[in-house]
Amino acid sequence: MLTVFIAFLVLVLIGMPVAFALGISGGIFFILNPELPFTIPIQLTVSQTQNFALLAIPLFIIAGNYLNQSGITERMLQLAMVLAGRMKGGLAQVDLALSGLMGGVSGSAIADAAMSARMLGGNMIRRGMAPGFVAGIISFSSLLTPVIPPGIGMILYGTVGQVSIGRLFAAGFVPAFLLWVAMAAIVWVIARKRNYDPVLEKAPTRREIASAVRQGIWALLFPVFLLISLRLGVFTPSEVGAFAVFYAFMVGFVAHRQLNRASFIEGLEGSLRDVGSVMFLISLAAVFSYGLVYEQVPDTISRWMLGLTGDLNTVMVLIVLFVLVAGFVIDGAIIIIMLTPIFLPIVQQLGGDPVHFGLVFIIAATIGNFTPPVGAAMFAVCSILKVSIADYTREALPFFVAVSAVTLLLVFVPSVVLFVPNLIFGP
Repeated sequence: MLTVFIAFLVLVLIGMPVAFALGISGGIFFILNPELPFTIPIQLTVSQTQNFALLAIPLFIIAGNYLNQSGITERMLQLAMVLAGRMKGGLAQVDLALSGLMGGVSGSAIADAAMSARMLGGNMIRRGMAPGFVAGIISFSSLLTPVIPPGIGMILYGTVGQVSIGRLFAAGFVPAFLLWVAMAAIVWVIARKRNYDPVLEKAPTRREIASAVRQGIWALLFPVFLLISLRLGVFTPSEVGAFAVFYAFMVGFVAHRQLNRASFIEGLEGSLRDVGSVMFLISLAAVFSYGLVYEQVPDTISRWMLGLTGDLNTVMVLIVLFVLVAGFVIDGAIIIIMLTPIFLPIVQQLGGDPVHFGLVFIIAATIGNFTPPVGAAMFAVCSILKVSIADYTREALPFFVAVSAVTLLLVFVPSVVLFVPNLIFGP
């Protein structure tokens, strides 16, 4: 299995797309084990596309694309401007607020980062903000998006680990708020030092706030409807994805009346690209994961960690640190798919709550989207804003430290994560 890991890392480091690196390195495992039928990789890839639980992923991707086409993004930007435009840091604080508000719509950190870079990035640089700082805050602020339901990482973790997706959705709100506070504090400190002024000269009136909330009400209600329907048992997680698509069409065609033939086709094309790339990644990851199970890698790591310490908090800290380091070279979605079957049983064996661990694990894994050398959100933002990786890395370091500190804090205070799911679904 060591040869397979080395092959995977080499392929990733030379720039091969992660999905192909997983498939090729997984294929190498079968070549090195000729006693295994070579029909297994084909069966594994096909079976993943027929997994009913994973049906929620393409449905939420489609819903997110059509909600964006319905004009919700512009309304959320206006609301974010009203809520955060008066704060020190100006558009950087607006970007943070926008990512939090868009969390219930897109579910994808990479999509949110690219959208914010196009909508706000150029204006932030023209207002005198350092390009590296702009790329850093836009990239890391998109961490809020997958933590607020319906995050794709939650669906992946819940499906792989057989954990309640409804409870995972509910668990994201308080950690997202803490991440926002940590990054907003960093922006405030840097803005004071560099004199980045607010974008609004005076505080908004109650009428302006009420108007902005009313304009964005359909996006704000979206995650609420998801949780209520799951709590009442109206839908399963897969079925609620279908409801999300219906909701997006109703908002686009009836409420906002901005979804027309051209935007419908554009949303469909974007959904096809996104669904194809995600499902292709999941399918080939199954080939790679088969070798892990066959060689009993999860059991080996479990015995090693439990032999090292029997303290739950220490084990979770070690896992978080490992995932943060792994994020430098492996995509966050792949970390969730590959490492959930390894680490979740260890945490459960020590009495840990799978929802608490899941949120901590998902946040730590998602941070890898913003770190060099393979961070997908980092590359998207830097390419749009034409910022060098060196400038980005230097300016983004305070945000990396802040979100990592919050992630470690959540390890020791599980009630912060479990308060909302226990309130909605019961202990």
